[in-house]
Order: sequence, then C-alpha cells, then structure tokens
Amino acid sequence: MRRALLVLALLFGASAAYAQTPTFPQQTGRVTDDAGILDSATRAALVEKLAGLEARNTDQLFVVTVKSLQGYAIEDYANRMFRQWGIGQRDKNNGVLLLVAPSDRKVRIEVGYGLEGTLTDAITKLIIENAIIPRFKANDFPGGITRGVDNLVGLLLGENSAQNIAAQKSAGESKAIPVMAVFLTIWFLIAGWIFYMMHRRGLGGGGSNYSSGNHSSSSWSSSSSSSSSSSSSSSSGGGGSSGGGGSSGSW
Repeated sequence: MRRALLVLALLFGASAAYAQTPTFPQQTGRVTDDAGILDSATRAALVEKLAGLEARNTDQLFVVTVKSLQGYAIEDYANRMFRQWGIGQRDKNNGVLLLVAPSDRKVRIEVGYGLEGTLTDAITKLIIENAIIPRFKANDFPGGITRGVDNLVGLLLGENSAQNIAAQKSAGESKAIPVMAVFLTIWFLIAGWIFYMMHRRGLGGGGSNYSSGNHSSSSWSSSSSSSSSSSSSSSSGGGGSSGGGGSSGSW
C-alpha cells in the first residue's frame, strides 16, 4: 500500500511539473526586448519592417529577447510562447518567432504550420548560422537580429531565395579556404626551416633533440551588453499555432 501511494505521488508530481508553464515577458508588440539588448533606433527599424511584412502578406514575425529560459529547452520555451501569444493568423498559421536568450546563449526561429514550406528547418538553420550567430559572437546583438529579420522577411516576401542564402554560405566558406591555405603553407615552411637547422647542427657534432610544442585552442566568450528595454508597437498575435518547425542555435 505504501509503495502504491509513493508511485501515485511521483506520478502526480510529474504531471504537475509538466503542467507548469514558464513565465513569459509582457508582450509589447512585434518587438519585445525583455533582455534589453536592442537600442531604440534598432527597435524602431525592426518594428517598421515587421509591420510592413504583415501589411503586404499578413505574415506575422515577432522578435523577442528574454532574460532567461528558466531552465527550459529553447525549443519548448519558444513553442509554448508561440502558442500562448497566438502568433500568426488563425486561419493561416502564418506566424514566425525569432527568440533570443543572450544569458543562455541560445537563439531559435519558431515557424508556424502555414510557413513551414517556405521557412524549412534547413533554411532557418542557415539563417541562424550565417546571419545571426556570427554577429552575436562579435557581441553585436542588434546586428545579428537585424540580419536574421532581413533574411526572414526577404524569404516571406519572395524577394530572397533559399538558393541565395545557401550561396552566401558557400561564398563565405570559399573565402576562408585561401586564408587557411596561406597559413598552413607558412607554418610548414617555418617548421621545415627549423627542422633543417636542427638537422645541420646534429651533423656538425654534439647532436640535438627536437621536440614539438603542444598547441592549445581558445574558445570564444562574450558578455552581454544591456540597454534600455522598451519596444513600440501595438500589434498582437492573431491566434495562430506552431507546428514545432524551425531551428535553434547557440554561441
């Protein structure tokens, strides 16, 4: 009997924990900067772009920054926020959420059912990796968010294409190859010269031992900058729902 009660208590506790939802910031329109990482000029420019998108084709794109994910995976947090705020039109499910959690170093693009054909998981992943994260690594949150929004808006309006975004990635990789080739060539030349000189000393008598040093790699780190955290716009969600599509990234 005691064991059965214990099992019931555990099941009840698990159900209660699952039923709990994270606390979301107060929605302030198309741009909600709860983390305070956007300056007023950037917020105003983003609001204008997002309002223009909705006016042209009714797609709703919201940008949200949060102070913390409160221990939730960003995929779960974004999906819950998307549904609670009802981003997108109810009959079209054409909403998109760009969520940034700078303290957790996470970013996600959550896509509604109706737009998963345009904003595929592969394309949203490219946008995160190529347009957003490089700027975040440089501690430029306004720049990363703006570039991400520009790519998303371009795709939704048909002014950009998946092929173009993929080509931008290929171009970036091709530029990196010559730089790496030059670096490796110089490294091998220096290493060869050192080995040659050590070998000559060895032939001249006395001998020598050559040892190679250990190479260490450094990881990038950043500190989030903060600014005033108010947003302008009176837009609210239209009752859309998320299909769980999209991609996430970290830096």
